[in-house]
Amino acid sequence: MSTQSAPRFSARVYVAGDNIDTDQIIPAQYLNLVPTNPEEYIKLGSYALSGLPDDCAPFVPPPGSKSPYGIVIAGRNFGCGSSREHAPVALGAAGVQAIVAESYARIFFRNAVATGECYPFETAVRLLDRFQTGDEAEIDMPGATLTNRRTGEVFKLQPLGAVGPVVAAGGIFAYARKTGMLQ
Repeated sequence: MSTQSAPRFSARVYVAGDNIDTDQIIPAQYLNLVPTNPEEYIKLGSYALSGLPDDCAPFVPPPGSKSPYGIVIAGRNFGCGSSREHAPVALGAAGVQAIVAESYARIFFRNAVATGECYPFETAVRLLDRFQTGDEAEIDMPGATLTNRRTGEVFKLQPLGAVGPVVAAGGIFAYARKTGMLQ
């Protein structure tokens, strides 16, 4: 699990596009990897975003299992396609702390929260035109802002609300145990 509960964190960004589907996030041939097995969890991270077109910068440079990018900037409908819990898990295993998108496929958003792998922030601003892959960014969680350190621009994010503590706890089951809903 890659989430942080720090109120602020900085990371390099990877700029994805619109309609990034779950086959692009984690291709189907890797769905046999079992995320609860530590070796397979690491391997799952090495394949994160490996389904993107060949002209895209590699998200996890070979032969690594971690990405140098801790924040993914995306457009509309991130995580569309099939319902696969492996998608946010692969991103978390690769070291992603947060995704900032204009919108999410409902099932991806729900899986990101349920697994607790990475914070799914939304923004009304089209950030694809305001960031470049490799830019350093800072997320201020209490202030619900994203700062591009290269340009100094600050962008408003939708507050996470009740989702934040669930992701910070490590997902829905960890949150339920932590709050006494489960023994």
